[in-house]
Amino acid sequence: MDVSGGSGQPRSGNDEPAEHSADPTTPPDPAPADRTADERPTDTTPDGTTETEAEAADQQPDAAGAGAADQQPHAAEAETGAADRHPHVAEAETGAADRHPHVAEAETGAADRHPRATETGAPEQCPQAAGSTPAEHRTLAHSGIAKGEPPQPRPREPGGGILMGRPFGVPVYVAPSWFLVAALITWVFGGQLDRVLPELGAARYLVSLFFAVAFYASVLVHELAHTVAAIRFKLPVRRIQLQFFGGVSEIEKEAETPGREFVLAFVGPLLSLVLAGLFYLAMKPVEPGTVPGVLLAGLMISNLIVAIFNLLPGLPLDGGRMLRAVVWKLTGRPMSGTVAAAWVGRALAVTVLIGLPLLNQSGAIGNGNEDVGGMDTVTDALLAAILAAIIWTGAGNSLRMARLREHLPELRARALTRRAVPVENDTPLSEALRRANAAGARALVVVDADGNPLALVREAAIVGVPEHRRPWVAVSGLAQDLTDGMRVSAELAGEDLLDTLRATPATEYLVVEETGEIYGVLSAADVERAFVKAMARPA
Repeated sequence: MDVSGGSGQPRSGNDEPAEHSADPTTPPDPAPADRTADERPTDTTPDGTTETEAEAADQQPDAAGAGAADQQPHAAEAETGAADRHPHVAEAETGAADRHPHVAEAETGAADRHPRATETGAPEQCPQAAGSTPAEHRTLAHSGIAKGEPPQPRPREPGGGILMGRPFGVPVYVAPSWFLVAALITWVFGGQLDRVLPELGAARYLVSLFFAVAFYASVLVHELAHTVAAIRFKLPVRRIQLQFFGGVSEIEKEAETPGREFVLAFVGPLLSLVLAGLFYLAMKPVEPGTVPGVLLAGLMISNLIVAIFNLLPGLPLDGGRMLRAVVWKLTGRPMSGTVAAAWVGRALAVTVLIGLPLLNQSGAIGNGNEDVGGMDTVTDALLAAILAAIIWTGAGNSLRMARLREHLPELRARALTRRAVPVENDTPLSEALRRANAAGARALVVVDADGNPLALVREAAIVGVPEHRRPWVAVSGLAQDLTDGMRVSAELAGEDLLDTLRATPATEYLVVEETGEIYGVLSAADVERAFVKAMARPA
């Protein structure tokens, strides 16, 4: 294989070598992260340092090399074997555990700064991959929660609580918060049973616990409806989780058409309506004043509430996704549908915050008892505030995810790939870095005698070798063998690129042309930084 591009240098979209100083450890100026698809980075050499690093050279001589000024430090990864992890680009959800740790920097124009490092030099990891956005179908005890989270990387089985089973091959988890809401339902429903069936005594709480379990079984059926529809449309489902405010189906990709989006959202409330009808029919032969009669009536009403609330036309509810699909169909732009449904969702949040306590206070809903009216008022206001916050936050998340999907095509392997030079196994590191400086390259590819790529010299490993030892260290000792998943096409972009990187987590990937020719090396850290900058720009 010809890896020289016909001129002794690796083939590149930009064959002009970058300017560099006489000092082989001084790199050219870094190029912008959002360069065009035809440009190749020639900004920093694997051996290069910036002026800032030069000032700190006396205190940390090992920092020189591997483009350390513009790259995420990986020294600790080199020691711990963490180089195989993918520093996943992140989800823009509001949950702190899922947010990218550098989004604030990107939004203040600091995305180009060197990412923060731990004391050992290991990079701060983003807990979640960002590109392909999973559509979460959540069902509250009365509604749904944010759809549209970026998909989680899956090197390991997804967690989220106690594993209850795998219907249709999708793991179902019960979150610890479910036990809290189960206790709350048991206490509230038990109080109602005391008024309806006082002869039960303390046994009413056992009946109430059964109701809580049966209600969440209905919620699971609602979520399984979303899951089956997603599988039918060949959309991967990461997991189903039952939690405090209901359930969530984590679907890892968006529907491809507005019709599929509508169906995917509608099947959940439809199944809840079907369950309400079945419980109503089951009530007919049962005497109303008995335990079975009360349980069936409660399950019928609760499923009816879940269905109606989820059909309200505002994100993040299922009805909001249906509205989004309709506007998407009419305008031809999914972003327009998201904006419309998200603002309706925010209006719905304000309505819930103000209207729910007023309805309860007026006696339109509730039992109208006045002996505990003060406590009821506080409870109603708290419930309304929680529901309103969930809906408002979910609507905002949907807008951010829509912006993410708008910018996702900007992530192109060809634009983000670093120029690389081929070296043989026994080449000293100092000589390899000299060749990279001369070519204006920022990466090293180990090749055999025929020029076939064998391994990638890890950036983290280069940083860990002091400059005075580099003439005696062969590049083979710093290289990671190539696997099939570490070879990516230069034509990959957007969601396809991120899916490929998630399938084989690593810190560097070999980028090849369709002909198999070496194009360069793609760093996962570069993809991460480009994603953060894209998220910081308005849609």
